[in-house]
Amino acid sequence: MVGGLLMAVGLAPTGPDQSLSPRFVFALSLLDTVMLLTLIVALLIRRGERPLDVFFGGRPALAEAACGVLSVPFVLTVVLVLMAAVMRFAPQLHNVPNNPLETLLRTPSGVWVFLFVAIVAGGVREELQRAFLLHRFTHDLGRRWQGLLICSIAFGLGHTLQGNDAAIITGALGALWGSMYLIRGSALGPIVSHSLFNSAELLKIVLR
Repeated sequence: MVGGLLMAVGLAPTGPDQSLSPRFVFALSLLDTVMLLTLIVALLIRRGERPLDVFFGGRPALAEAACGVLSVPFVLTVVLVLMAAVMRFAPQLHNVPNNPLETLLRTPSGVWVFLFVAIVAGGVREELQRAFLLHRFTHDLGRRWQGLLICSIAFGLGHTLQGNDAAIITGALGALWGSMYLIRGSALGPIVSHSLFNSAELLKIVLR
């Protein structure tokens, strides 16, 4: 819906060379994040729940942030192992040679847009959305671990644009970050971990 509105006001998703437009990606990510989080907060308040309690559980921010930082080496190891396994046993899953978002890195402004998307639309929005969904599964929709499985599969399928191998790896990461939320009761650790991981992936592409 947001993408359609942006195109209706004349903001094209691609440039003359058919690469993604940094302006479109920035606007889409920002508006989508604002609208989604506004909806989530409104639904929580309507149910008489405190969003901060649902998202962060009243846990010490410094300890949760430290947990997120310390999880990054493990996250990177999981990704490397899965990548190696895919290339060894199912290389056909690597069906998208280059991440479409990498076209944003052709200009300095594009790098900043990519960083914004990686941290705000990736680390913050996706983890708060995951926390909300897992909270709903825990209290209303069934078992919490059942919710984790469903959300992780959906999370992976949402990244098929980047390749089937990326979808599998992303689904596994979603399960990892979702488990952190369920175990610790706070989305801050997953937010920090997710944001740092995305930033590291961006740095790797820039330096390549």
